[in-house]
Amino acid sequence: MDALNLNIFDIKLMMVIGLFLLGIITLLVGIILLITRSAGKEVRTLATQTAQLAKKGIAEDVAGLVGNASTLLSATNELVRTSAGIGVFLAVLGFLLMAVATWLVLKIS
Repeated sequence: MDALNLNIFDIKLMMVIGLFLLGIITLLVGIILLITRSAGKEVRTLATQTAQLAKKGIAEDVAGLVGNASTLLSATNELVRTSAGIGVFLAVLGFLLMAVATWLVLKIS
């Protein structure tokens, strides 16, 4: 068991390195989520087709179709805002984890 020869400083340093790596991973996941989810092709296509559906409903005076299309547009906008919010949260959390890890390294050294 003496082969590792770890002291308390080494253990603290490994924990801080792990925290910093977790921060980097969280930051990258947040950025990837912001890039892929909020500007996704499917969401844009759905919004475009729903707008066309609403125009057709207005032109043909179909009130139910217009109401459902506007509900679908609202849900699509909420989906984009939710995905962007999660991405921003993860990016900020990643920065905070890296900042805490940096502070801890300065504190233990």
